[in-house]
Amino acid sequence: MAADSAAVLGLVEEFVSGLLDSKSKEAAEAVRDGQFTVLQLVEALGISLTSSQPHTRARGVQMLSEVLQECSASLTEKEVEVLIAFYENRLKDHYVVTPPVLQGLKALTKSPVLPPGCAVSMLKSLFQDVHVQSLMLVERSCVYNMLLNLMETREAELKTLGADFVFGFVQSMDGERDPRNLLLAFRIASSIIHQGYDLGKFAEELFEVTSCYFPIDFSPPPNDPHGVTKEELILALRAILTGTPKFAEFLLPLIIEKVDSDVQSAKLDSLQTLAACVSQYEHKDLAEFLEGLWTSIRREVFQTSSEKIESAGLSALTALTSCVSRSVLSSDSEDYLSTFLSLVIKDCKHHLSEPDLKLVWPSAKLLQAACSASVRASHIITAAVMPGLIEQYNSRTQCSHRRTLLEAVQRFLQSVKSVSTTEKEENALFPYRSSLCGIVFSALSETNNSLQITAISVLTSLAQQEDLLEESDIELAVDHLTKLLLTDEDEKVCLAVVDCAGVLASLHPEQFISKMIPRLKIELFTVPMEMENSLEATKRPSHHTVGQRCLTALAAVSSQPNVVQESTPVLLELISAAHTGSVPFSVEDVVLACLSLQRIAQQVQDTEETGRCFHDIIIPRLLSLALQAALQGEDVPSPSPLVKESVLSAVVPVLTTSCSRLQSKSQQKPRPKAVSLFLNGNVSFLPDNSFPSHIQLLKSNCWKQSQMVCLLMACVCSLPRTVEVPHLDELLSALVELSCSSSHTLSFTSAAKCFAGLVNKRPQGEALDSLIQKTVLRICSELDSPNSTLHTQAFTLLIWLAKALLLRYHPLSTALTDKLFSLLDDANLGSVAADGFSLLMSDSSDVLNRACHADVRIMYRQRFFSENSSKLVQGFHAAKERKPNYLKALSNIVNKLPKQVQVTELPALLTLLLEALSCPDQGVQLSTLSCLQPVLVDPPPALIQQLEALVSRLLALTSSTAMDVKIGSLRCIHAVSHFPTHERLFSEAKTTGFQFHKESRHLFVLQKDLEEFMYEYLTFRARVLKALAKPLDDKKRLVRSEAVRAEGNGFF
Repeated sequence: MAADSAAVLGLVEEFVSGLLDSKSKEAAEAVRDGQFTVLQLVEALGISLTSSQPHTRARGVQMLSEVLQECSASLTEKEVEVLIAFYENRLKDHYVVTPPVLQGLKALTKSPVLPPGCAVSMLKSLFQDVHVQSLMLVERSCVYNMLLNLMETREAELKTLGADFVFGFVQSMDGERDPRNLLLAFRIASSIIHQGYDLGKFAEELFEVTSCYFPIDFSPPPNDPHGVTKEELILALRAILTGTPKFAEFLLPLIIEKVDSDVQSAKLDSLQTLAACVSQYEHKDLAEFLEGLWTSIRREVFQTSSEKIESAGLSALTALTSCVSRSVLSSDSEDYLSTFLSLVIKDCKHHLSEPDLKLVWPSAKLLQAACSASVRASHIITAAVMPGLIEQYNSRTQCSHRRTLLEAVQRFLQSVKSVSTTEKEENALFPYRSSLCGIVFSALSETNNSLQITAISVLTSLAQQEDLLEESDIELAVDHLTKLLLTDEDEKVCLAVVDCAGVLASLHPEQFISKMIPRLKIELFTVPMEMENSLEATKRPSHHTVGQRCLTALAAVSSQPNVVQESTPVLLELISAAHTGSVPFSVEDVVLACLSLQRIAQQVQDTEETGRCFHDIIIPRLLSLALQAALQGEDVPSPSPLVKESVLSAVVPVLTTSCSRLQSKSQQKPRPKAVSLFLNGNVSFLPDNSFPSHIQLLKSNCWKQSQMVCLLMACVCSLPRTVEVPHLDELLSALVELSCSSSHTLSFTSAAKCFAGLVNKRPQGEALDSLIQKTVLRICSELDSPNSTLHTQAFTLLIWLAKALLLRYHPLSTALTDKLFSLLDDANLGSVAADGFSLLMSDSSDVLNRACHADVRIMYRQRFFSENSSKLVQGFHAAKERKPNYLKALSNIVNKLPKQVQVTELPALLTLLLEALSCPDQGVQLSTLSCLQPVLVDPPPALIQQLEALVSRLLALTSSTAMDVKIGSLRCIHAVSHFPTHERLFSEAKTTGFQFHKESRHLFVLQKDLEEFMYEYLTFRARVLKALAKPLDDKKRLVRSEAVRAEGNGFF
């Protein structure tokens, strides 16, 4: 025991007298280990704590406080009570003792055994004996953290202080200047308000002590380590000012004053604060300020040149109107909403009768903002405004005026739509629905395209609101839309028609089934020759254009299952007619029909009915037509378009989307049938079953048949991983054989992709490992054989299998990627292998993606790069003749990495990337430029130090023969010109013998004088401007435009 006493005395002596701060940590560890208690430490500190020297007493208290910060959780309730009494007494001591006392009290506020009454006692002593704002920053922070700790754990106890707690906090905060402490103080004030502390008679004082910072005007210093932002302070202060209606009488006049100021940031903050505060207020809190607030908002919307301030003003008006709308009407009360809206209508309505003046839109926006606030407001505003707008439209003859009025109507429709109504509440526009339909149909009959587009938008808005369109109106609307689609020459009008038709068809499918779809079918299958001599034909778009519009419209309207049942047969009939040649459809028409089917599969509701439609009808029909085309002889006078790669590539996404998205019960049906079709020639499930027996699509020597494997890929590679593919081993063997033996590009590529898609989803195990190893042996035997004619096929299988394994982090993926690296030195496949790394790192659209349920692990690109970048660097240095292949591979890999990874890894690879810019391969140049451009926006120091080498290579590329390379290099030069000024000067100074001192930002001459430095800099600038002269005179406009941007920067 004596030894422990001597130890603690020794620690105290060394800390207090020897000024060894580390001894407090040793004392804390001893207390935690049980060598002595905190009270024994206090006894050992007795001489120091009672010393006549204030600094000695301060050191003693500091040691105790630092120990408590580490050990407060292990104290007993009695120990805490004794220590608090001691610290409260020490608050009356000399001012140098106060900082460590506050640290000790802060530590004790975290104690879980803080005795009842101690929190109140502590705060009374603090508020009475300490003038907080005379303390240093750290001590003030200590006080605020004490308050926060006690408010979190002793809320009920603190509330017994009543308004005295608020008064004490106001005194403590008054005059705070540091942003870090302000955040703490704002948290305390916000808790006082939102947790129901009694403000008593000090509500105004609390408002004054916080509102003096409104609006926040704070700009953090560059590279601020504390990370306090202006936005944080604004939001923290706003939570206080808007937290209680008791502040309304003080806050609203302040907001009016700040909105009327000339400071743009103050206007914006004030309007946003107004919108936030009125959600907490009642109408009576706003009554006397409504007119002043309206005047300020109106002026800002009418006069401001800032979209942000205009938007904030409109949001504030909506919130203000919403607050006033909450007033409850009684027989003897004033209708605040009507009174307020009468001001708005009086100041804005008359401007709507002047559609060619600039105030029409600000007025309309203000009325619409008020209209969208509540149901009552929407009724009042529409009753005052809508009759006048309709009358104005009918009386005007100029299309520009009519369009402006229609656009205003459209905005009011959107405002009314945004207001939620109950079943008992009538839509504010219901009394005007007949008149609105009249002006819309009138505008659709006009010849002005802008007016028609606006009318289509209004029609869409009308349809989206319940009960505004009757059945007869919908039928008439469908007729108008169909007519515009088939006869109007303007493509913008037709795009608007298609969008509108999609919305209307989702709400009213019956009218489109009975009217539009039959009409579109007639137009699609009308032979152009029948119309050649018609006078009407000269006034309408070409038959080809109309056909494309019809196909697009069929897809747009097919979002409901019953519409799909009618639209998809039309598309299938078109593909069938193109196949048979009964109607002269082009390949482009067939591709567009397939794209329409794919869009329908993507957007239609996923129901059992839809699933049956696609899996029992559409997919078998497409497979049947493709098979019929594949079986046609070579002597057919007009081959089916379904043998063309472009058409099959368009069929693939139809099958992929259908199998990956639509209902699982229906998906089960075509899967085994599709597999049996390709493996065994089973055609029993196909319509028009007149096929020969013993079809072997995967073993056929006919390219027309073997290329159908792309359809198999679409069917089986889009299935969920939980679905078992029948005869999988047999199928995989057949795919490997086809991919390694076919000479047809689409056939062996699709077989490789199909194999990769299936391997990616196959469960881990010996069977998978054995399959991979067997396949790799087959690939290597072909690639390593100098006499083989199947190098391209084997490489294609290699790259897709490597991708399938890389995505799922399979251990055997390393062997395949190592093989890829080795091929970079190959004379025949080196360039192709380098391009393969782009495929390896890119997303695939038809297979091996998440939409197809592939096994794709997160950050696989970053992992691949981190594991293999060193191999590329080593291979580059070791290579003698094939260095460009390594540069291309590196560029392709880095180009696909996220920017954050690029910036991190760039210093190690910068030399190679600069070398890649000098590579004669334009693909390497373009890939490297696209990789560098985003990094140059925020360049790392390593890149800045290579400024001279980088700019030299970029300038050389501005004379490239490839336009894309010239544009990319000019964009990089433009980015370089925006480097931070001091960094550029630092880089240049290093090359000319200067040292740049970043702290004081002065240049100190070491070897050369300032004149020589400026000469070097101006020479560099002149060289850049001279090199830019050639692209400024380039024959391509895009090149000239980029050159102007690069030259126009101040640096150059």
